[in-house]
Amino acid sequence: MISYLYEDVSYMGFLFESIRILDVIDILLVAFLLYQIYLLIRGTVAINIFYGIFILYLAWLLVKALNMRLLGSILGQFIGLGLIALLIVFQQEIRRFLLVLGTQYFSRSKFKINTLLGFSNSRNEPEWDFEPLIRAITRLSKTKTGAIIALAKESRLRAFADTGVYLDAALSSELLETIFMKDTPLHDGAVILTKNRILAAGCVLPITESTAIPARMGMRHRAAVGMSEQSDSFVLVVSEETGRIAYANQGQLTDKVKPEELRKILSALFREIQS
Repeated sequence: MISYLYEDVSYMGFLFESIRILDVIDILLVAFLLYQIYLLIRGTVAINIFYGIFILYLAWLLVKALNMRLLGSILGQFIGLGLIALLIVFQQEIRRFLLVLGTQYFSRSKFKINTLLGFSNSRNEPEWDFEPLIRAITRLSKTKTGAIIALAKESRLRAFADTGVYLDAALSSELLETIFMKDTPLHDGAVILTKNRILAAGCVLPITESTAIPARMGMRHRAAVGMSEQSDSFVLVVSEETGRIAYANQGQLTDKVKPEELRKILSALFREIQS
């Protein structure tokens, strides 16, 4: 009896001795990566696809354990093409993951690529002036005029601006209000702003596939979330039905925002980016 206990203790000691610190770090990194992937696809139709792939993988492991060669070879073909299938099925989620990775963990750090390479020109660029935007949003909200405005952060959003009409005009509240008047040709699309300038209007933005958006939200709100998912932009929305102000940032929608609150959010967010 004592010999058996001694063997068990010695075996457990050998097991723990064989585990290195790098193995623990490896497990923690994999767990962190899986958690980040879950956060990205949570609330979207992609989560159901992820569950299906996971069940298929478990079935393949079970078939291999039971030595069912024919079914195992068929499932093995699917598993072998798994990486290509993941790239196709989760194209938007992978794009969003890389965008979040580059934005949160590198581009906002003190050691940016532009700074390291000597290309930083933040001193020469003027700071954002949000007062014309706040005035326009306030008036559009009072008149219940629908609007959607995307503010560029690090990216200049050229690909999305190509879907509309280039203006490259100085930012003014009067021009923004005129663009979103119901009788104007560009009122249905989105406006893209880059550093105190209206880059383009009448732009088409991507629609989110998230199921977490309330049913009462219209297409402008879904386009705002979709734009914030596929780019690093900050997107403002004015509801045509209620006149309420909302904003989308990094795939998250915040509703019922007051102009004073919006001013503080914009100042804090873009001050962090410019620093």
